[in-house]
Amino acid sequence: MNKKEKNNLSSFEGDLKKMQSILEEIESKDLNLEEIIDKYKLGIELSKKCQKALEEAEQKIKQVTDNQSKTKE
Repeated sequence: MNKKEKNNLSSFEGDLKKMQSILEEIESKDLNLEEIIDKYKLGIELSKKCQKALEEAEQKIKQVTDNQSKTKE
């Protein structure tokens, strides 16, 4: 696992918490339209990071599974 993959995976939970916070802020109705749009953009960026981290985790699991299968053969 390279440094970038480790960073994506380790920041996954923090990014999810940030997304939850953004959602709560938007739902609070205390923001003006400009602020809502800015929060939405940030939420989309975080969502993309989380999706990438999940894809990397899935690939890592697949590699471990494949290696385990080869070891049993």
